[in-house]
Amino acid sequence: MNVVVVESPAKAKTINKYLGKDFYVLASYGHVRDLPAKDGSVRPDDDFSMIWQVDERGEKRIGEIADAVKNAKHLYLATDPDREGEAISWHIVDELKRRNVLDGVGVERVVFNEITKKAILEAFEHPRSLNQELIDAYMARRALDYLVGFTLSPVLWRKLPGSRSAGRVQSVALRLISEREAEIEIFKAREYWSIDVNMANVEGNPFTARLNQLGGEKLDKFGLPDEGTAKAAAQKLEAATSFSVTSVERKQSKRNPYPPFTTSTLQQEASRKLGFGTTRTMRVAQRLYEGIDLGGETVGLITYMRTDGVTMAQEALDGTRSLISADYGDPYLPAAPRQYKSKQKNAQEAHEAIRPTDLFRRPKEMASYLDDDGRKLYQLIWNRTVASQMASAELDQVAVDIDVDKGVAQLRATGSIVTFDGFLTLYQESRDDKPADGNGDDDKPGDRRLPKLSEGDAVSRREVLPEQHFTQPPPRYTEASLVKKMEELGIGRPSTYASILQVLQDRNYVRLEKRRFTPEDRGRLVVAFLSSFFERYVQYNFTAEMEEKLDDISGGRIDWRLVLRDFWSAFSTAVEGASGLSITQVIDALDEDLGPHFFPADPENPEKNPRVCPSCKEGRLGLRLGRNGGFIGCSNYPDCRFTRPLAVPGDDEEIDGVDLTSPKVLGDDPQDGQAITMRKGPFGVYLQVGEPDGDTKPKRASLPKGLSPADVDLAKALALLALPREVGTHPEDGKVITAGIGRYGPYVKHGSTYRSLTEGDDVLTIGLNRAVTLIAEAPKRGAAAGRPLGDHPDDGKPVTQGKGRFGPYVKHLKLYASIPSDIDPETVTLEQALPLLVAQAEKKAQKAGKKPAAAKKKVAKKKPAAKKKAAKKPAKKAAKKTTKKAAAKKKAVSPTAAD
Repeated sequence: MNVVVVESPAKAKTINKYLGKDFYVLASYGHVRDLPAKDGSVRPDDDFSMIWQVDERGEKRIGEIADAVKNAKHLYLATDPDREGEAISWHIVDELKRRNVLDGVGVERVVFNEITKKAILEAFEHPRSLNQELIDAYMARRALDYLVGFTLSPVLWRKLPGSRSAGRVQSVALRLISEREAEIEIFKAREYWSIDVNMANVEGNPFTARLNQLGGEKLDKFGLPDEGTAKAAAQKLEAATSFSVTSVERKQSKRNPYPPFTTSTLQQEASRKLGFGTTRTMRVAQRLYEGIDLGGETVGLITYMRTDGVTMAQEALDGTRSLISADYGDPYLPAAPRQYKSKQKNAQEAHEAIRPTDLFRRPKEMASYLDDDGRKLYQLIWNRTVASQMASAELDQVAVDIDVDKGVAQLRATGSIVTFDGFLTLYQESRDDKPADGNGDDDKPGDRRLPKLSEGDAVSRREVLPEQHFTQPPPRYTEASLVKKMEELGIGRPSTYASILQVLQDRNYVRLEKRRFTPEDRGRLVVAFLSSFFERYVQYNFTAEMEEKLDDISGGRIDWRLVLRDFWSAFSTAVEGASGLSITQVIDALDEDLGPHFFPADPENPEKNPRVCPSCKEGRLGLRLGRNGGFIGCSNYPDCRFTRPLAVPGDDEEIDGVDLTSPKVLGDDPQDGQAITMRKGPFGVYLQVGEPDGDTKPKRASLPKGLSPADVDLAKALALLALPREVGTHPEDGKVITAGIGRYGPYVKHGSTYRSLTEGDDVLTIGLNRAVTLIAEAPKRGAAAGRPLGDHPDDGKPVTQGKGRFGPYVKHLKLYASIPSDIDPETVTLEQALPLLVAQAEKKAQKAGKKPAAAKKKVAKKKPAAKKKAAKKPAKKAAKKTTKKAAAKKKAVSPTAAD
């Protein structure tokens, strides 16, 4: 028996069919082990040795593989053909060796770029050993990412409250997004004008020309800077009586097709043309690669989708040319196959470009086997691949100069005609500034034809059209343009782009709106902090140089530990320096960097100081750091307690049609005349009476859930601010029942009993009868509370089921265990409850075992000498137990030196 390990079950199923009964194919489901997410998993002091740990999911997979290998002659590792795939294979072998199950088993590595029967069988005929250089490159990358994350993130948490974590490549991508936003904020639009003239030739055929010279001087973009200049120029053209053609230039040009897709260009085009995010693109591409059921046979439709190569195998080139000749005709087939070379920095080109495994599986024929996403992406890949081997498009371009009144001005008319569409018949690449329609290829460039014009021809003016323009700020990055920029700078690898962009969104550092990235204030604070105190490590060239070193490792040109030593020496010194920073130093640096962002000047009133406190009119607004993150505060604190969240004036703070960019005044308090305002804070919309006065905080009230800001007027605001209100007296004991809004929302209260309002109850209008009913339904305190399930078998005490603030639970004595969502609380049984209680008890015991410091303090009292002696025996027992536990733990965690 031969055992084959691949990464995914879909791939396993396909390959099993090709290899036959002598092979048993299993899936590892990706990595079977990883570095534990805690400090010390990479040990710089021990020459960067690493501790690898098999998690619960990985344990199941490695157990299945180990059982299968025990009865096998060969173990074939058929994971993906890249660094990550090589690393997964190494982890499997290393873990199997540790478990002593590889004695007498031959271990070989097979790689293939496509999942077709021919490619699979050929790969198994030419196996190889594991590539140590690729494994070393993986080790170095994993150690670098771990050391940056677990060393830099704690500094961020301490010095920048509210931040999440930092990553080696993610932080640089975040810097790109943040710096583009800063460019947009400081951008000042500049006015300029253009003048088009509608004209006709001697036959009366219309065309349009543009003013490009005036008074003998050539006009640049800003040659007509304002309306006055433009109107003066337009009057000269309207007053002119002579228009004649002075020159006609004709030239032929060619446009060449684009190379077939790499990972990044596929992500870019899928974003532009199909509206797919990078994660969605890679998910769909993975399915196409691993195989689609084509009427009983599972076949991979595309080659491996993580690549930066643009070459195609000779067999694929021959097939593409054969298809072009058959489907489009010989004029569309160039004399020789086109050969491409990547222009991107750090391109490895270890694999082919992304292409269909068989070009004769045309998109129309595959459509019935694919879902909507699969159909669209396959069509895109097929079109691009075929177009890459087609003939160039040919265009005739014409430029005509027209004299106005013998030198008063000059007009220019341009046009182009596609004389042969070539590859454009099938494919044209999109641009970031051109919106995608989601329907595949963009329209071909339209012909802008000019009528017949010759030198010396008199032409006539019809209409003069001046038009105002303004320069536009640089656009925010789309997923496509950000991937393109990162690739140009050499940041990251093709396989990492999707995860980088997803992590930035998951950490709430950026948001994706209308398919463009906008940095959150939290993200801008992180970038400002890193740029101020760790500048070297977020520089674009430093990150790109590190990628080059990783490539050198994979090429066997440099030792991976040497790279880590050089990095760690400087990085650990920088971290130590930042650890000594005071909060004042951090605030000053951030305040200086982000001042223009949080306190933009008013374009209509540039003399106004945007940092003057609106409350005391004397203090200076600046950035402050609190327990939950950054906020804006007044320098006159504590005399002035004005604060506002990190929301930039002018940001979109509209909720249900109510603009809450600044406090909305609802009216005046009839008692003292103070303004009642509605505001948006970090925890939602709230109401406020007046402003802070010294140490006195103004009265505030949150809007209850379900109440729209649009429905709040002065009367409702006053009612909410007056809460809690008296509902009435309880008929049984005469105690007052009140209604109010607390930490967990609207409630009614009777004595010490609180009961949350349910959907449909209004805290402002709830009546006595309803309040009494809710209180009667409140869970009773004490041992009898909850639905009895039976007696616990250990002590005979009751086990009950109830519902609390955090959801349904089961209870035994003082132990509470939450009921998971897959168990119905109303039908839960004693048999189901007991395992939940056991698990909760173990969890609590585990937590208690993590607090030795507190335990030490409790026993650190002087005891009589006689008792000291007696205490030694249990201490020995405890030590024995600890040793056993440590040994058991050591079994689960495998310290493995990276070599």
